[in-house]
Amino acid sequence: MIPKFSTYKHKENIFYGVFKNNAMADLSNLLPWRSLKDAIADKGMDSLVEIAEKAPITHTEFTFERPILNPEKIICVGVNFPNRNAEYKDGENKSTYMSLFPRFERSFTGHLQSLIRPPESSQLDYEGEIAVVIGKSGRRILEKNAYEHIVAITLCNEGTIRDWTRHGKFNVTQGKNWDNSGSMGPWIIPFYESSQLDKIKLITKVNGKIRQNDITSNMIFSIKKQISYISTFTTLVPGDIIVTGTPTGAGARLNPPVFLKPGDVVEVFAEGIGSLINHIDDEKK
Repeated sequence: MIPKFSTYKHKENIFYGVFKNNAMADLSNLLPWRSLKDAIADKGMDSLVEIAEKAPITHTEFTFERPILNPEKIICVGVNFPNRNAEYKDGENKSTYMSLFPRFERSFTGHLQSLIRPPESSQLDYEGEIAVVIGKSGRRILEKNAYEHIVAITLCNEGTIRDWTRHGKFNVTQGKNWDNSGSMGPWIIPFYESSQLDKIKLITKVNGKIRQNDITSNMIFSIKKQISYISTFTTLVPGDIIVTGTPTGAGARLNPPVFLKPGDVVEVFAEGIGSLINHIDDEKK
């Protein structure tokens, strides 16, 4: 069984470990690295996997954090599944190049934590996605070599404040970076082979009802293309995260639009990774 590595909190202290039997086995006190990101940067994934099976359960009560803390970059790919371009109803043809935007770490929370709807908008929306974690630095990476640079995969709910994505003419940044509006996790899964990404079912449910349902082979820009294109203009480094795109079916595209409200539960599921679940709360004043 492929191990599931998480970052988590116990009594206000941050640990990383392996999730098994609905509990955590702490690895941060068994290995020299302070975080999963540090382990990845030091090419330590094999060591994590080797020790994971035998590591004893240490915590049965804990809170999931984002798996990778303090990444240098989180880069998201927009409009990357068939019919997503048509959803915008803006008369524009599909672009030759992929749409990209950055997200700040603070805009994400962990598994089973609240996604926060701010008082400035009622248009909190979901976007279920697969994210890849870079384990090997590279610039101008060839598509054929792209998977060599992935160390792990995880899930993302790339939560969005829809009306704020339209405040600027050529960007969506301000609608994509509200504190705790999205989530990542629950864990990272070591990446070994293309079958873990190439034709994976990706489903998003709201209150148990399917809203998004597609497979990764339908992406307009493959994950290999994403890594190659992004690394053309910026060096990818260990711990960087690429959020690879969401299928059709976001709440804003329904007729009439249906946005998330307090009490709603969103689940993002992908084969071979698991489920990322979050409930919705209003921001506390």
